[in-house]
Amino acid sequence: METEEHLLALKVMRLTRPTLSSPLPLTCDSKDLPGNLFNNALQQDPTSVQGTETLCCGQFLLLPQSPVNIYLGETFSSYICVFSETQQVVRNIYVDLQTSSQKLPLSANPPTAELAPEETINIVIHHEVKEIGTHILVCEVSYNNAVGIPATFRKFFKIQVLKPLDVKTKFYNAENDDVYLEAQVQNITMGPICLEKVALDASQNYDVTSLNFTNDGENIFGSTMLVHPNSICQFLYCLTPNKNVSDMKKLSGPIGKLDIVWRSNLGEKGRLQTSQLQRMGPDYGDIRLLINELPNFVVLEEPFTFKCELINNCERTVDLMLSFENVEGIAWCGISGRKLDPLPPHTTRILEFKAIPLIPGLNSLSGIKLLDTFLKRTYTYDDLGQIFVVIDDQKLSKSP
Repeated sequence: METEEHLLALKVMRLTRPTLSSPLPLTCDSKDLPGNLFNNALQQDPTSVQGTETLCCGQFLLLPQSPVNIYLGETFSSYICVFSETQQVVRNIYVDLQTSSQKLPLSANPPTAELAPEETINIVIHHEVKEIGTHILVCEVSYNNAVGIPATFRKFFKIQVLKPLDVKTKFYNAENDDVYLEAQVQNITMGPICLEKVALDASQNYDVTSLNFTNDGENIFGSTMLVHPNSICQFLYCLTPNKNVSDMKKLSGPIGKLDIVWRSNLGEKGRLQTSQLQRMGPDYGDIRLLINELPNFVVLEEPFTFKCELINNCERTVDLMLSFENVEGIAWCGISGRKLDPLPPHTTRILEFKAIPLIPGLNSLSGIKLLDTFLKRTYTYDDLGQIFVVIDDQKLSKSP
């Protein structure tokens, strides 16, 4: 099968930035066997800076000698040249560029009316890469020859898109329904990058607070977040549920997306947005008890009170029985085994407790039990909170 000859030639070249060229500082002592051979070669290296040959300070820009990797989120720039190789006038030249999933807009559309002999059509395109893997770039040129006969030809170019960042996330659930998100961003490219932005776009159920800034509003990483290859930066965010979200089931599922913007060592910009981060809601069970009010300091052997919020998460009214268990360091004041008033479904109630601390120092509040009289199920609440027990100096001074 003979290949059809066309009146036009097509060239497609990728536009990439050069790299800094620096010498390889291989030196030795003048008394060693090579003598001054390595030192003289280093001084004669055109890429070295005179007087600082061993510091790897390059003074030249090196054009890419091999295909350069392109990473997800970066912008693919390409130069397209259509050249007329005939002595005829070619008319209605149309250049179409597309990938396997979409067409790319070109500045040469609509079609060029005519192209004289040895003239060119020059096009520069910029395309943001949004998928990982092998991309096939299809460039199609259609035209009419001098007698009006249409002709079309194509050229195919393969692009390998790599993953630039490895993002890992961890969730931590607090007792007050806050969610702490730890994000680890690892640079898996071949060179250093500068992170310009790492932000969490929360879903409508949450309000997000970035914990990556000081009280003065300064970034804890400094003015420049430089990440070397295979290095990791950790970021922390606090997500607080909106007050209008009452159903705990709404708090499971997507919580938001991470938006990351970076630049390479020569300023090429890249952007990566993760998919929706999924979170499984904590399993609190049918009955939940959490601290509502608790003093930070209490006096040894003096009664103190604190309040807890009792929450019914189930679909039925529950009848509960409250009891206390003897624990070290705390003496409970009140009736153990008393029955509480019925608690309707998805409602809350404030319970007040009274206790006496028996040991100085940091103590945990433990030993509260709730019995569901219908299911005969016991809920034990240990380590509800912590109190710091201090000794009253006035009592010590009065003691004999």
